[in-house]
Amino acid sequence: MKKVRAANPELIKLMRSLRKESQKNKVEIWCYIADCLSHSRSRRVAVNVSRLNRYTKKGETVAVPGKVLGAGKIDHPINVAAFAFSDQARTKILGAKGKCLSILDLMKNNPKGANVKVIG
Repeated sequence: MKKVRAANPELIKLMRSLRKESQKNKVEIWCYIADCLSHSRSRRVAVNVSRLNRYTKKGETVAVPGKVLGAGKIDHPINVAAFAFSDQARTKILGAKGKCLSILDLMKNNPKGANVKVIG
């Protein structure tokens, strides 16, 4: 089977950084997220805001190895790190007093990956 290679330089840099940080701190979460991001675009995760609302509690930190979409409502503040956000999803998360981060920012702020939930 042919191995799929990403052509997006930003994505390639992110996956390398995640794998390096995973080996450095002996943490599996960053390697898992890098593996999820290495899938082809059609297999990559897309999560709606409604799913984030359903599976999180106030103040939790969530990593989405893909894109966050704006379908649904969110009624509590959460910190969401993802590779990409739709404009509507970003507006809804910020409107609920939450934060939208890149996965790289989350990794730098929390290198051990403590209390991070992966949804997707």
